[in-house]
This record gives sequence, C-alpha cells and structure tokens, in this order.
Amino acid sequence: MPQTILPDLLQPGLTLVFCGTAAGRRSAAEGAYYAHPGNLFWRALHETGLTPHRFAPAEFRQLLTLGIGLTDLAKHHMGNDDELPRDAFDVDALRARIALHTPRVLAFTSKAAARAALGAVTGYGLQQERFGETRLFVLPSPSGQARGHWSLTPWSELAALVREPAQLRA
Repeated sequence: MPQTILPDLLQPGLTLVFCGTAAGRRSAAEGAYYAHPGNLFWRALHETGLTPHRFAPAEFRQLLTLGIGLTDLAKHHMGNDDELPRDAFDVDALRARIALHTPRVLAFTSKAAARAALGAVTGYGLQQERFGETRLFVLPSPSGQARGHWSLTPWSELAALVREPAQLRA
C-alpha cells in the first residue's frame, strides 16, 4: 500500500469535516493541510468564525478541539488536480471513513472534490445528497489557483449552518 501523504484528522463526534482532493506539493512537503501561503483556507476559517484565531497550517491537529476534522479524496497522491492519475480519488474509502466517524457535515473544499465524490455538483452550498446521516456542503476552492472562483459567502453559510444545531437535523 502506498504511503499516505497527509494523515486524516478524524474522530467520532465531529461537527464538521473538510475534504479536499489531494495534498498540494507544499502541504505534502510541510506535512500540513492547506500549507501554501496563497491558500485562503485558514483565513476563511477564522473570518467566518469557525476558528477563534487564524491557525498556522502546522497547527491543523488543534482543529479537533473545535470539532473540526480534515481528510482528502486522494490519500496516496499529491499535486494539483490536473497532475493526479485518474484513479487517485478513492470515493469508497472516503465514504467508509465518513460512515465510521459520522460527522454532522462533510464540506468539500472545491467543486472538483465534490464532483469526484458525488458524480455531479450543481452549485455551492448544502447538497440534497447525504452520506448516511452526514450532510454534504460544497465550497469554492481556497487555492490560489482558483482565485477567479473565490467567494467567502458559501464559507459563511457553512459557518452559520454548523452554529445552528437545529439546521443540522433538518
């Protein structure tokens, strides 16, 4: 079995898990999620109130204390989406991890990740489909390479959703 690039940050009882496509080269080199300085992930978490301060990528393990986890669709590959082999995304393994840990919400950090996991995506925001009891949410990519599609609005909508427990049960 090939080596895992970044370890999953998962445990039972999480409110929110973010799922990307694969670790970028900078993230793989640093052993930390969303490590490239041009990536807006950590800033978005703080600006939407999902975290009390702006975490550094190396502090990613501290997200567990906030009920937040991290994973990727491609655990054994790194690089930009267009550099990944066709079989890099292991949707069955993602579904198994989510079934095991049952977070309330799984948020895909790009349409590419959501499309790979769901087959199709109509837009950003809360999706009709679920993985078991886990709600699914699609976000614009925080990657610097996707800046033309960036909007903090869906990230703010996600933050509002996870702050309202009644909405999570709907």
